[in-house]
Amino acid sequence: MAWTGKVLRVNLTAGTCTSEDLRMDWAKSYLGQRGLATKYFVEEVNAKVDPLSPENKIIYATGPLTGTMASTGGRYSVITKGPLTGAIACSNSGGYFGNELKSAGWDMVIMEGKSPKPVYLLIENESAKLMDASDLWGKSVWDTEPAIKTKHQDPLMRVCSIGKAGENQVLYAAIVNDLHRAAGRSGVGAVMGSKNVKAIAVRGTKGVGNISNPKEFMKVTYEKKKILAENAVTGTGLPTYGTQVLMNVINEMGAMPTNNHRDVIFDGAKDISGEKMHEPRKTDGKANLVTNQACFGCTIACGRISKIDETHFTVENKPQYHGASGGLEYEAAWALGSSNGVNDLEALTYVNFLCNEHGIDPISLGATVSAVMELYEMGVLTEAQLGCKAPFGSAQALVKLSEDTCNGEGFGIEIGQGSKRLTAKYGHPELSMSVKGQEFPAYDSRGIQGMGLAYATSNRGACHLRGYTVASEVLGIPVKTDPLVTDGKPALVKAFQDATAVFDSAGICVFTSFAWTLADVQPQVAAACGDEFDMANLETMGERIWNMERQFNLEAGFTKADDDLPARLKKDAAKVGPAKGLVNGIDKMLPEYFELRGWDTEGRPTSATLERLGL
Repeated sequence: MAWTGKVLRVNLTAGTCTSEDLRMDWAKSYLGQRGLATKYFVEEVNAKVDPLSPENKIIYATGPLTGTMASTGGRYSVITKGPLTGAIACSNSGGYFGNELKSAGWDMVIMEGKSPKPVYLLIENESAKLMDASDLWGKSVWDTEPAIKTKHQDPLMRVCSIGKAGENQVLYAAIVNDLHRAAGRSGVGAVMGSKNVKAIAVRGTKGVGNISNPKEFMKVTYEKKKILAENAVTGTGLPTYGTQVLMNVINEMGAMPTNNHRDVIFDGAKDISGEKMHEPRKTDGKANLVTNQACFGCTIACGRISKIDETHFTVENKPQYHGASGGLEYEAAWALGSSNGVNDLEALTYVNFLCNEHGIDPISLGATVSAVMELYEMGVLTEAQLGCKAPFGSAQALVKLSEDTCNGEGFGIEIGQGSKRLTAKYGHPELSMSVKGQEFPAYDSRGIQGMGLAYATSNRGACHLRGYTVASEVLGIPVKTDPLVTDGKPALVKAFQDATAVFDSAGICVFTSFAWTLADVQPQVAAACGDEFDMANLETMGERIWNMERQFNLEAGFTKADDDLPARLKKDAAKVGPAKGLVNGIDKMLPEYFELRGWDTEGRPTSATLERLGL
């Protein structure tokens, strides 16, 4: 069995760390990571709890394939009730932290209560203890991680931590590991900060030695790596351009949200694209992109490492930003760039550095700034309030407002509450481009219809990684569907959502699904965990996990009314491009989706569905 069989429970109030056996009956029904940790969470936490109260819990979880030789088997997830949305939150990260936690002998860490003072959790294989973090409080992620490694004289230690954003309870604060990989969405960093936890530092030397059928596992993982290598997306596109390979593709489709979703094509897209990151600059002859980078066990290597032009206004006299670090990925480039009408690649890279340094989700930050820019152009917000002129297209405004948000200063304090709260405060809630309070990713659902349904029904609020129908509607994976029609999309969305729940719970990266289907994951899980994990089992498991998350949200107070899109996407037709004249057909798709899910007309799982799934 590929689990370690151990859970570390940390009672922050009492200051204790105790080991307990993993519930293997739950593991066989929910697999690991997202599914299994959510099972623990919903069993232990009242759905109506205040996300930032001591009664909320936060779980850091690996999957059974984490730390193994399965490609991309380095993932871990953070599960809690999200302060941005009030919904179930599960944020997934790569890098090397997940493997280290698993190699130390732990499937998951459950934190409960609240520490009376700042602490960090130190894990060295079986040993776990809370350490004083008073000297680290107020420091950035970039300062915290090396400080902990230096203190323990161990450069191989892996650290996940929060920056000032998490401490200040920015509602979309992230947890960052390996300096620039992040559990980025829904505000998991704010929950960590609310508990006075600065970091988790792990050193694991035990490895993963419990594979059910080692010879078969070696054979099947080798075969599946070949599929990734030979695929056009995972073998060529992502290694070369990262997720930024999509910038020009999505723009040409007329599905690039621009100026807070007022438009669907951004004229400056080519200036902030993956191709542009490769081009030598006129100023110094060097490219923005230095190299690509892989997470633990990854054979794709989609990560970007970038270096900013040292003469650029953002980093003049700021030598701490002159080195190479985590560069732009598509979602960040869109949210900070197209969404705000900004086509300055160096400015976007600088703000992305800030997000990594201080622990902030660049998607929610950029999308909230775009709502601010629209309110500014409407005359609702003024230069005096913002501390700068803030029209769409202003790189200077983007930088100023982002710095203030990261530092918890000026109008940045309000931006840190997210677009839903900000736009409501200033009388224009319709300008928040979000679902359940979480801001949209980089796909306009007038041009990619299935994504509208995926956003509206996502259990953690608007999200592309809970049902990435872009794979089918744009890239033709696993089959090509027409992005401009609603027919067939409810079934497509459900299939992607259920399969993704299994990918996430196994401990592998969802990007493998550009080349793999569930039929490629199943034999790897079976060889690692046991033959009972056949296709029927995994398919039901994905559906079970989705419905469990849905049940939590219903108990938290969400209703069918929350499965909706902003009026702009339902009433304001796209003005140009292939989707010209179209709005999103969510109202047509939702009833069919509910029926396929086995839910009633109000979006509640029927008793028959719950019984079938063992919920």
